[in-house]
Amino acid sequence: MKELNRREFIKNTTVATASVATVASGISLTTFAADPKESDPVTNEKRWGMLIDANKLSEVDIDDMVNACQEEQGWGGEVHSTGDQKSGWIKKVKVRDTATQRVSNLALMCQHCEEPPCVDVCPTNASMKREDGIVLVDKHRCIGCRYCMMACPYDARSFVHEDLTDQKEHMPRGKGTVESCTMCVHKVDKGEQPACAQAVSSDAVIFGDLLDPTSNIHQTLKNVQSTQIRADLNLNTGVRYSGI
Repeated sequence: MKELNRREFIKNTTVATASVATVASGISLTTFAADPKESDPVTNEKRWGMLIDANKLSEVDIDDMVNACQEEQGWGGEVHSTGDQKSGWIKKVKVRDTATQRVSNLALMCQHCEEPPCVDVCPTNASMKREDGIVLVDKHRCIGCRYCMMACPYDARSFVHEDLTDQKEHMPRGKGTVESCTMCVHKVDKGEQPACAQAVSSDAVIFGDLLDPTSNIHQTLKNVQSTQIRADLNLNTGVRYSGI
């Protein structure tokens, strides 16, 4: 678990490296993501987002979010002998205000930017953004160059170094490819909440359609002060924070 200076956290985040890849087998994430079988077609009339309230989110809540993500998506079980970056679709971060010494507990994942840098730099179009704002990686197109990892200002992507077993049918993974939070697209397309949001019993995490004026997240964002991490980059993130 990281502990960061509050100013550094909001204005700065880190980057990664580059290498070679093998293509994953199984379900095509592009096909799955573009053609939800149990819901309406994906359109830009929706913009899925998440609001995380640091005043209400406890360390236990974040642990529950991480565990729920691991269970739902099937990552986190690999042991890396190389010492390289491990899978981390969602991370627990402590942010300290240097003036007051107040510490906030945050969950940090892919921010699902409206203008995602990871998509801009991908040479194979493996990194992509759906019409509804969810950012994904097509493992069949990913060549493991890791340009997207270097471009991401949130350190939200990780590289699969190890052989994989017992993968989830809805989430194909592959050695030598990049992966990150999918906002549980397979659940969202069925009208369900992402696993991390479901894991928190309070309203510390609110998921919904940012464009829907009747949605809980839209109404809440109208009435509370919220922050985008690295708002100076003008990426218009789908994940917002309050209380930091």
